[in-house]
Amino acid sequence: MNGCGLCLPDCPEGALQLIEGKARLVSDLFCDGLGACIGSCPQDAITVLEREAEPYDEKRVVANIVRQGEPVIKAHLEHLIGHGETGLYNEAIEYLKDNNFRIPGHKIPEDKCSQEAPICCGSAPVSIEREQAENDTPALQAKAASELRQWPVQLMLLNPQAQYFDNADLLICADCVPFAYGDFHRDFLHGRIVILFCPKLDPHIDEYIEKMTAILTNHNIRSITIAKMEVPCCGGINYVISQALQKSGKNIPVKDYTISIEGKAA
Repeated sequence: MNGCGLCLPDCPEGALQLIEGKARLVSDLFCDGLGACIGSCPQDAITVLEREAEPYDEKRVVANIVRQGEPVIKAHLEHLIGHGETGLYNEAIEYLKDNNFRIPGHKIPEDKCSQEAPICCGSAPVSIEREQAENDTPALQAKAASELRQWPVQLMLLNPQAQYFDNADLLICADCVPFAYGDFHRDFLHGRIVILFCPKLDPHIDEYIEKMTAILTNHNIRSITIAKMEVPCCGGINYVISQALQKSGKNIPVKDYTISIEGKAA
């Protein structure tokens, strides 16, 4: 109601954007229905309606969006192309042309996504400059010990009944984190049982929720640490864990860390 925008950080899919001082739903295509934005709204201005979802129809979505004005149309087009949905983007442009709506100027920010090949920001090519260390420096000579305490590590392969989950501190980790964060074993893996998956590439999210629910239900889990990348699609990890906690009825403390592409933790 007051356009505070407190809901925006809790919408990693980018379905909500602040436009002309108001939080707007620019694309329900990327709204997962979790409702995390509701808890951040001090005005109770957001509600979620549970219903049987119809097949997504881009032209129907655009027909609704055009009533909200050019700033929302612009945001929707940039949102589609920024997530690699070029087919839907083309449908939206076709609808605007066929119905004599002016196509507002729009682009993808250079620091977010490639303009020449519109793709998801998490997949955009990025070169990371590192200082070249000498081969004989003590830092390179020292070898860190592995902190891995169980096998396997991929959620798809894990047995929810495994004994190593008893009284465990869990590390729920995105696939890319161990490569991006240099001190992963020392700072994250030490003393924890790790569960690894990718919410963007793995097609088993519903199965993952059920497996995580079984782990939380059948074992005394002392804590959960989430380590994910800064890219929007990694927000799916929080969704899986929140759903599993809800289904299991457990109240387990959760710590959430976000790793930047450059390897910094926040």
